Amino acid sequence: MTNALQDLESTLQERIGEVVLGLSPAIRALCIAVVARGHVLVQGVPGLGKTLLSKSLAGALGGSFKRVQGTSDLMPTDITGTHLFDGSKNAFVFRPGPLFADVVLFDEVNRAGPRTQSALLEAMEERQVSVDREMFALPADFLVIATQNPREFEGTYPLPESQLVAAEPARTIGNPVAPGMVQDARAVVERVHISGELCAYVLAIAKASREHAQLSLGLSTRGALALLRAARILAGLHGAEFVTADDVKSVAPMVLPHRLMLTGDALLADVTEDDVVARILEQVPAPR
Repeated sequence: MTNALQDLESTLQERIGEVVLGLSPAIRALCIAVVARGHVLVQGVPGLGKTLLSKSLAGALGGSFKRVQGTSDLMPTDITGTHLFDGSKNAFVFRPGPLFADVVLFDEVNRAGPRTQSALLEAMEERQVSVDREMFALPADFLVIATQNPREFEGTYPLPESQLVAAEPARTIGNPVAPGMVQDARAVVERVHISGELCAYVLAIAKASREHAQLSLGLSTRGALALLRAARILAGLHGAEFVTADDVKSVAPMVLPHRLMLTGDALLADVTEDDVVARILEQVPAPR
């Protein structure tokens, strides 16, 4: 007998799989992010189907979708919205920006400037935006899927790959998940037990990252909590009643690399964050 969390993933795999083929692991990762109330960072070259996947997720969840293109001149109000004068009302009226959607794809997020990044951070952390000293709440299940350029593409402005080829119109998803299914899935996660030994294991991983010779920035407390939360959800997807070290190891490559910062020597040696995560998992003893 399956639980509500497994039913949610199965439904998302089926609905999104009708539109996007061969991305079952990515759909599972998105399911974990949705249940965890987290956000997603994807790194890769254009043309891999990130926009289609994001739009399909929004359709499968029955939510709205918006896309933002990161550029160096993108201003905070371009994504949050702004007050415009309404002649019929003789007053300034707030016009919401693209962040007011259930699923927001922020393409090439590392091209946006610091001020815009700050506005995005507030939206992701607080699920609200501040405009002209007023605060506006975002949708309850607000999710950002941000894409990041590989290092060698940062700061460059080539013709986007998506403009070099024509694409067929994307299929739409007309049968989203049942209302309340996401909330039921979250309730399942709350019943998954986490032992003290496993919490200590996650803390040991965080400590090892902070002391690693090839990292200038290790795993933060927030990152450790995210790792534990994702492992808990994965255990629920397996139908387990408790989290194991294998669950932590399985989600670590999804949760940890983008939270770490390599040293200059590591970059020169072509070491990647994924390499460091793999070594840390090998070195830190797992609880029995």
